[in-house]
Amino acid sequence: MIDRDATVEKMKAKLDQWNADIDRLEAQAENATADMQARFQHQLDELRAMRAEALERMKALQHASADAWETMRHGAEAAWEDMAKAFKEAADRFK
Repeated sequence: MIDRDATVEKMKAKLDQWNADIDRLEAQAENATADMQARFQHQLDELRAMRAEALERMKALQHASADAWETMRHGAEAAWEDMAKAFKEAADRFK
């Protein structure tokens, strides 16, 4: 059985990384032309929404009962992998 605390800490670290990425992309968007700023803003909104969804999934996993934790963990990890991929793709559009 995988440790709940280790799983949650791993998720928190990923959220911290996404927060730093969003901050970096926001700074990059500020230096863009007006047309690009609008496009970047839309993509930043998508990234923030993904981050918020990831945070909610982490909280649900963190507070799951012992009986439900293992089942929820599998679903949460799969969803996190999908979100990480989508987050990377959205961030790559800034390049």
